[in-house]
Amino acid sequence: MKLLRVGPVGSERPALLDQDGTLRDLSGLITDVDGALLADDSVLSRVRDAAESGELPVLDAEGLRIGSAVGRIGKVVGIGLNYHGHAAEVGAEAPAEPIIFLKAPDTVVGPDDTVLIPRTSVKTDWEAELGVVIGATARYLASAEEGLAHVGGYVLVNDVTERAFQTERGGTWDKGKNCETFTPLGPWLVTADEIPDPQALDVKLWVNGELKQDGHTSDQIFPVGEVVRYVSQFMTLYPGDVIVTGTPAGVAAGQPEPKPFLRAGDVVELEIDGLGRQRQEFKDA
Repeated sequence: MKLLRVGPVGSERPALLDQDGTLRDLSGLITDVDGALLADDSVLSRVRDAAESGELPVLDAEGLRIGSAVGRIGKVVGIGLNYHGHAAEVGAEAPAEPIIFLKAPDTVVGPDDTVLIPRTSVKTDWEAELGVVIGATARYLASAEEGLAHVGGYVLVNDVTERAFQTERGGTWDKGKNCETFTPLGPWLVTADEIPDPQALDVKLWVNGELKQDGHTSDQIFPVGEVVRYVSQFMTLYPGDVIVTGTPAGVAAGQPEPKPFLRAGDVVELEIDGLGRQRQEFKDA
C-alpha cells in the first residue's frame, strides 16, 4: 500500500493512493499514518480490505498539500558514508561499521515543502536517500534477516546537510544535519510487502533540472537489514522511527571546485523506484 498524509501543516489527515492512482480518504478508518498503525496488523488488514473494495471516499488532489509520509516520528536515525561511490567521491575510506547520527523529528517536512538555507550557510548540500520506517520494536536483533522483518515500510528522504556546519565547526555532525526543514520525507510510505528487495532500487536527484545523483541501493556498504540490526544494538527502535540509510555519489561536496552548493532559488527534485518523487524550492531562512 501507498499511505500518505495530506492537508495543511499540523492538520494532515491519512490517505491512500490506490492502484489506479486515485487518492482515497482514510480518516474514517485511522487517525494517522504513524508507528501505531504500522505496529497493528489487524488495522493494516482493515485498511487493505477497504482499499481493495474500492469504497474509500475519493479525495480531490488538486491543490492539496502532501505532508510528511509518517506522523509522530519518535526519532530519525542517519547512516553516514553508506555507499561505496559516495565514500570514494569525498575521499573517505569505507567505514568498518555504520556511522550513526541523529536528526531531530522537527526537521521533517513534506516532500514538496520549501527548504530553508540557514543564515550564514555557504555549503548547503542535497542527499537523496532510502528511508526505512520501523514496524515493530527492535532490540538487540541477531541477524540482517531479523532486521528486514522489523521494517514496516519505505520512504523517500532528502537528507539536506550543511557541510561547513557538519565538518568545519567542531563537535559532531549534528549542527549540519538539524537545521529546520532539513528532512523532506515522502510523498508516501510504501508498506514493506511492496518492496521485496530494498537493495534493488534506483536513486536519482536533479538540481535545476540537471541530473546530479544516479545511484542504486545495491551500492550500499551496509544493506538495509544489516543497518537495522546494527542500530538495534545501540538504541531501541520503535514503530514509526525512521532510518535514513545513506546517499549515493553525486552530492555537491564530492564535485570539483567551485562546488555547486545550493542557493536560494534552486529547485531540487528526487525519486526512488516505487517511492514517488519530491520537489523542493530552496529559500533563505
